[in-house]
This record gives sequence, structure tokens and C-alpha cells, in this order.
Amino acid sequence: MGRFFSDAVEQALQYIYYDMRAGRGAEGLRLLETASAAGDGDASCVLARCLCGYQYVWSGHHFPEDDRRATKLLHQAVQQGSALGVLVAMRSGELPAWLQNKMPFASLQEAFDIVLEKAKAGEPFCQYVIGNVYFWWDFMRIDGKKKSDFASDTEFNLYMGENIPKCEEWFWKSLRGGVYFAANNLNRYYTQGDTPYVLPAPEKAKDLWRTGAELGYPIHQYNLADKLYKEGQKAEALRWYKAAAEGGEPDTWYYVGRAYETGDGAEKDLGYAVHCYEAGVEKGEVGCCNRLGALYYKGLGVRQDYTRAVELLMVGYRNNTTSPLPYLGKCYYQGWGGLPQDYGKARELLEKITWNDPEAFFILGRIYARGQGVPEDIAKGVAWLQKAGDYPPAKEELLRYKKTLFGGRWVRR
Repeated sequence: MGRFFSDAVEQALQYIYYDMRAGRGAEGLRLLETASAAGDGDASCVLARCLCGYQYVWSGHHFPEDDRRATKLLHQAVQQGSALGVLVAMRSGELPAWLQNKMPFASLQEAFDIVLEKAKAGEPFCQYVIGNVYFWWDFMRIDGKKKSDFASDTEFNLYMGENIPKCEEWFWKSLRGGVYFAANNLNRYYTQGDTPYVLPAPEKAKDLWRTGAELGYPIHQYNLADKLYKEGQKAEALRWYKAAAEGGEPDTWYYVGRAYETGDGAEKDLGYAVHCYEAGVEKGEVGCCNRLGALYYKGLGVRQDYTRAVELLMVGYRNNTTSPLPYLGKCYYQGWGGLPQDYGKARELLEKITWNDPEAFFILGRIYARGQGVPEDIAKGVAWLQKAGDYPPAKEELLRYKKTLFGGRWVRR
């Protein structure tokens, strides 16, 4: 038996929260599934949290989201005798009177005291849960108090002002112990306060992400990198983007790859950019698929390969991103990369482009002016060709058309 929970739950907490960079989150989830099915209420509670999305568990684990099952598990945790489950269910709005009557504790205070004892002994997840009791005013329900129970507003305000600030110490202990998202509530506590009981102190939030980054939390390393990048500290930002990417933070390889592809914050290195994008592609990062696909299309940093380019760009296209549009449109136009030559599909994709792409405009000009898959419309084709500006093939194509002397209608020369 573990120090605070069963061996399975303690190992799962280690994999899922306290050592996220180990990449063993899936193994931790399996431990919870097995323990929960065997009647471990604490396992049911933590498993419920794992199914509630990025607010409660790191998105780098890629756990499924299932709110309905999470609710069922929280109810199960309470009935299985988890004091932790009682507090988490209460915080989630999932402890109605009928369920509270079924918990094997004499009172909410008894469940609170059990979790508090573990928090005092150093268990980070319990420290976070205790912090939430004070941060979200759940202490009032535990104490069995309402505002109307107080003789005056002054007395009530004093009660609130004594209890709410207790969250700060517990969140800091939890953050330093391994629960990265304790920083989210600390940030809110500092920047927003809880007026009139606690005034904001935004200066205390200034270094929160750096603290989390230095503690090794990938999401905080990403947050810090993003902040530094916006401040113009691009080289320092890149260092933290790299740390986050190596720790498994989703989508971060994209930012590292872009830095080396463009030379923005790093010395330009297309080979290393390709390496970064490939690392992201392995994790299914759509942005990396788009950029690597573009490099294969152009033959930059890799041997030109339209088939591989299409394969990668289709991932982004199926995820409704727009950057693959010009490349896929051109491949459909030419019949490259295993795609059939399809003027209609090419036109559909290329007409969705909202930025300047002279080659795409040139192709659209040819499609309309030559009647490729559409009724010939030289005037519309010329308009697209002119939009392509100084793009040489467009200027050459424009020489094929002229305006009639009378009426000013565009015709073929």
C-alpha cells in the first residue's frame, strides 16, 4: 500500500501529473482503469479528472474526453468511500443530497479532514484539492454556513477574508509538488482577486509561468516561450519552445521548426526544421504536417516529393486548416502527387485563398480564360492574371488576350 493511496493510484499520479515528461500517461490511465474497476474510489476520482479535458489533465497525454463517464465515476468514487472523491465531486457540482447521504462519512468535515491530513503530509494532488476548497468557497458548505447565518456583513466578510486566502499556500505547495495546473488558479487569484474579500495583486503573477517552466512543466515552458516571443526575446523563447517540445507539449515542435525554417530567432537551418516537423508529425501535430508538406512540395531541406507532400497536406486539409490550399490546388491542377488532374477541384481550393499567392492567381486565370473545367470567361481570367502582378507566367499569359477596339471586351488574340 502506498503512503497516501493505493500503489496503483500513487503510480498513476506520478505518471500523469508529477512526471509528465516521462511519457507514461497512458500507462497511468490503465492503472486507474484497473483499480477503479476493482473498487478503488480514489482511482475512480482521479480517472474522472483524467476524462475531463485540458483543464484537469495535460493535453500532451492525449486522453479521451468523456464528461458523462467522468460524472458517473465521481459518483462511484463517493460511494466507494473516497474522501478525495467527495471533495472533487462537490467542487464539480456533482454531490447532490442523495449522493452525500450515501457517502460512508459522518459529514463533509470528516472527508475534508482526511484529505487535509494527506495534504499536510505532502501529497500534491490533495494540496490542490484543499486549495480549491478555499478558492471556490466550498468551505462554506463543509462548515454548513450561509451568508444569512452571520449577524452582519462585517462578520461575514471577516469569515470570508480569513478563509479564501488559505488557498494561496496550498496552491503553491501543489504547484511545487507536481500539479502544474495549480498555477492557473494562482494566476486568477493574483490577477482578479476575490473582491471585496481579497484584492488583486497582479505583480505576484508576473513570474508564475517561469516558475512552472523551471519546474519542468511543458505547458508552462510553452506559455513562457510564447510570452518571451511576443516581447521580442526570440532566442530565449526558442530555448523554452524546445524544452516544451522535448517534453511532449502538443504543437510546440511547429514553433521550433518555424524558427529554423525562417531564421526567426535562430540561424536558418532547413535540415533541422525538417527534423522538428517530422517529430511533430509523429505526434499528429497538424501544423507540422502542413509545413513539412510545403517543404516536400518545394523540395526545400528534403528531396522534392509531391506524393509525400500531398499525404501530409491532406492531414491539414481534413482538419480545416487553410495553408494546404494552394499546394493541393496546384497538385490537382497538374495531376501531381497521385492526385487526378481535376480543374474543378483545383479551382475550388484556390478560390478559397485569402492571401497573396501569384501562382495560384495565375492558375485561376488560366482556368477561366481557357475554359478549363468551366465555361470560358476571358474577362474573369484576365482579372485573376492581373491580380498575379509581376509573376512572369501570368504576364506571359496576359499577352494572349486583348480588348476589342469597340466595346472593350476581352478576347483571345
